[in-house]
Amino acid sequence: MDSMITAAALSLAHGDPLGALSRVALRDDAPALALRGIAMAQLGDLARARQLVRRAARAFGAREAVARARCQLAEAEIALAARDFDTCATLLADACRTLDAHGDHANAAHARYLEIRRLLLTGRLDDAEQRLAALDASGLPRALRAAHELTAAGIAVRRMRAQAARAALVRADAHARAAGIAALGAEVEWAARLLDAPAARLITPDGQRDVLLDEVERLMASTALVVDGCLHAVHHRAQEIPLARRPVLFALVRALAEAWPHDAPREMLILAAFRTRHPDETHRARLRVEMGRLRSVLRGAAGVRATPRGFQLVAHDGHDVAVLVRPVDDDHAPLLALLSDGEAWSSSALAQALGTSQRTVQRALETLAAGGKIQAFGQARARRWAMLPLPGFATSLLLPSAPGVQ
Repeated sequence: MDSMITAAALSLAHGDPLGALSRVALRDDAPALALRGIAMAQLGDLARARQLVRRAARAFGAREAVARARCQLAEAEIALAARDFDTCATLLADACRTLDAHGDHANAAHARYLEIRRLLLTGRLDDAEQRLAALDASGLPRALRAAHELTAAGIAVRRMRAQAARAALVRADAHARAAGIAALGAEVEWAARLLDAPAARLITPDGQRDVLLDEVERLMASTALVVDGCLHAVHHRAQEIPLARRPVLFALVRALAEAWPHDAPREMLILAAFRTRHPDETHRARLRVEMGRLRSVLRGAAGVRATPRGFQLVAHDGHDVAVLVRPVDDDHAPLLALLSDGEAWSSSALAQALGTSQRTVQRALETLAAGGKIQAFGQARARRWAMLPLPGFATSLLLPSAPGVQ
């Protein structure tokens, strides 16, 4: 390997894509193309980056299977940053098989961590947690051990385990410092800042206030009956009652919990569940049916009692009732949560992550854009959506092992 390729690879490893480009920008050999592609990805030009790493893979040829697989790995990471989840999954599977077969276990592990991140972004938390538990990072380079802990922290945050998340980030910071990769340290710092930001809004009879993830964790471990508007579930001690697929029942239990310890009028419950301000007898009959279903679902955690003007939530054993909602509590909050990572998303990727139709997502995006909350760029199938202007540096493209330069 010549000295310019080595110097360019070292520049990339230390977060200096411009320095890398100054050494290989005019070269079209396979290693230079791969390094140019990674540098362009770090600078945020994902389309150009993808073209370059594809050219590099072709230039390496069939005899250099490991180098081609590393290029595939780089392209998969670019696809993940571009939120092209299907392409990312296919490339990762192919690259991982080849890298394992040829003994490149570090880059194969990197591919597995990227796959876990893809699972997290598409909402498959259980699958991500299982795959992470199956990986042993003890013998891996420091950069990958930091990636392992960052992923563990991300899972812990989604599980509302604040202490576990903080512990994982402390370990990630130590590994990032030892690796000496500035972008990796910035990633850890950004994740740590998120833990000090409001995770939810707590609604109790005393009023409303923002709470950190630590307080959410303590609340979930208490004896209180918690109606969770973030995950659309009801929590009581170790019992969790998921209601994400039963929106009417969740709307009713949330309205009852917000009114607790008092009862909620029938008109308010009908408005919350059926979205009508002019109820008739059919709505009242349907409300009685849904309340019967809610009693059955909540059995063992709470009761629902009819009152002269409506219904009242009855917490067992005199326990408190609390409601958790998102800090931004509107119909488009899950969509805004995905866009808040600063990356550019396509409507198809958003639909896949939210588990809904692309047309539903497109209508929501248009509403948010009209309200000035997000912006679009590109046309037709290249159209992307983001909350902020495109970042100058793609922080998710850590690439601790540059393809073709080990």
